[in-house]
Amino acid sequence: MAAEQGVKLLGTSNSPYSRRVEIALNLKGVGYEFFEENLSDKSPELLEYNPVYKKIPVLVHNGKPVVESSVIIEYIDETWSSGTSILPADPLGKSNARFWAKFIDDKAMPVIRSIRRFQGEEQVKVIEEVVELLKLLESELKGKKFFGGETIGLVDITANFLALWVGVYGEIMGIQVITKEKLPVLCKWIDEYLNSSIIKKSLPSRDELYEYLDAQIKKRL
Repeated sequence: MAAEQGVKLLGTSNSPYSRRVEIALNLKGVGYEFFEENLSDKSPELLEYNPVYKKIPVLVHNGKPVVESSVIIEYIDETWSSGTSILPADPLGKSNARFWAKFIDDKAMPVIRSIRRFQGEEQVKVIEEVVELLKLLESELKGKKFFGGETIGLVDITANFLALWVGVYGEIMGIQVITKEKLPVLCKWIDEYLNSSIIKKSLPSRDELYEYLDAQIKKRL
């Protein structure tokens, strides 16, 4: 897909937040230029476009920056009418999608990220807490192919971390977090999601991500 004039994305290839924006752009059929950031030596452009948080991702459209992945996704959906609608048209559907996307970011992800800080029985307890949180998320998915219904929507995009990153982290650490026995509906969603052509195009390969995360974990030891 050729880059659309005036659309740039500042991000990192192995960031789930950056990849969310790529999913949204690809769903809408918007071409873009991707600029890989080194977060240890942030570019002048990143510091200029996001002076408050100094974080990726940043979408630059016609020279104007949009920051924070959830805000960027909604901006993309509202700006380009092409491709798949990311949020439902009705206000109640929009509110529900925003609620579950926020649930993933504010409730589920912090607990999941904390798993690596624990060992033994403490780690088992944290994994059990994660499973209980994800069972709540499953309740929103039952009877549907994707959280967005028949097509990928805001919650699916936000949940990319659950679909790929959690499994790779678990493989590196020798643990299982999302299993068919405990979370069958979510596991079925993961299979559908990762086999979607848009998602295959928008996420890093499992091997690439494994190598990156393994190196990051070893740095912290």
